[in-house]
Amino acid sequence: MNLIECKGISKSFGDNMALTDVSISVPKGQIFGLLGPNGAGKTTLIRVINQITTPDSGEVLLNGVKITSQDVAKIGYLPEERGLYKKMKIGEQALYLAKLKGMSRADAMKELKYWFTKFGIESWWNKKVEELSKGMAQKIQFITTVVHKPTLLILDEPLSGFDPVNVQLIRNEILRMRNEGTTIMLSTHNMESVEELCDNIALINKSKLVVTGATDEIRRNYGKNQMEIFYRSVEQISIPEHNLYRVVSDEERSGHRRVIVELNKGANNNAVIESLLPHLDIVSINELIPRMNDIFIKLVSNSQLNG
Repeated sequence: MNLIECKGISKSFGDNMALTDVSISVPKGQIFGLLGPNGAGKTTLIRVINQITTPDSGEVLLNGVKITSQDVAKIGYLPEERGLYKKMKIGEQALYLAKLKGMSRADAMKELKYWFTKFGIESWWNKKVEELSKGMAQKIQFITTVVHKPTLLILDEPLSGFDPVNVQLIRNEILRMRNEGTTIMLSTHNMESVEELCDNIALINKSKLVVTGATDEIRRNYGKNQMEIFYRSVEQISIPEHNLYRVVSDEERSGHRRVIVELNKGANNNAVIESLLPHLDIVSINELIPRMNDIFIKLVSNSQLNG
């Protein structure tokens, strides 16, 4: 079941085409990665979903019904351009933003106390934003985005500006909210975060959708059907040619040998391993699946060449 469906979204600004017939589906209770280089159209799509920008054509459905401005209260949006009032006290500001999302003062105070305690920042309540570092201000912005327990959480580069400890803190909160049923859209250039967090992705480049689907499935689809095998030997062992595979490389790695074999079409992993066992003292075997970073670069480069 999808929480959000974007159907044929197109949007231009003058002569600049920001989105061209983009259709994506965001499943309920999952983390959906929205990827693409700068200027690809990601932020425009987020603004269309969040009812900030009206598309030239196409529609956005929320739970199968066309989204309206009243639905924005169900959305938490953390934009890449952070926007806190520097001269305003943090507690007053957080309370004000929570009430804008329809929370009563009592409920807002209860939830804000929970989050301030959880992040260990109770003493910040009467500070001003201008007194905080970028990372500290980021924490406040994250809290004000999630305090009303949104059905849909849209995060644009939520980990930028954080040190490694706070990156892990925010990652853990994102995963916890996903596990508790929140649907999350994550726009990021950090491919490590995509692999760790995202169940599904969409890649947009030059206003067009390049690929969308389950993260693991996309990684496998762009693999070369290769296996990485470590075996015990000081010298390289000559592996006989076989109709199941071909040897791509064989090199020394940390006291062992590392051989990569590429399976021929229709070859079975177990059959390949059985054929290698008489020749190699095998230590470990891993299926080689490409990283999202490599897939991202390949797809963006290809779409630019073909565009």
